Amino acid sequence: MLGEFREFIARGNVIDLAVGVIIGGAFATITKSLTEDIIMPIVGAIFGGVDFSNMFILLGPVPEGVSTADYAKLKEAGVAMFGYGAFITAAINFLILAFIIFLMVRTVNKVIRKGPDAPTGPTEVELLAEIRDELKKK
Repeated sequence: MLGEFREFIARGNVIDLAVGVIIGGAFATITKSLTEDIIMPIVGAIFGGVDFSNMFILLGPVPEGVSTADYAKLKEAGVAMFGYGAFITAAINFLILAFIIFLMVRTVNKVIRKGPDAPTGPTEVELLAEIRDELKKK
């Protein structure tokens, strides 16, 4: 059983998948930062300084000592909320990630379709015909 597991892990597909997951996790962190730290503040400024991460609707009672304006603390306290601002941020993050993956796949597909450049010049048949003709002349 240990031998089978070792063989399974040693396959190229599993290692490629592991590398993909690790890179994907790091890439997700970058896109999350891009969304939260760069894009959403710009969108908020366009809409008059609105902070989307703190946009929510309370659905339940708020415990004593918890501010009703702090989404993170309300969420930590387990208050029932409809956090549409966090959803908007997550949706924008997804769209950015999906678009970048689309660009990467499109580029790879172009490279694969193009393939290596075909050599220019005469084909083997043409070269053989030339050699035959030269040999006939002698």
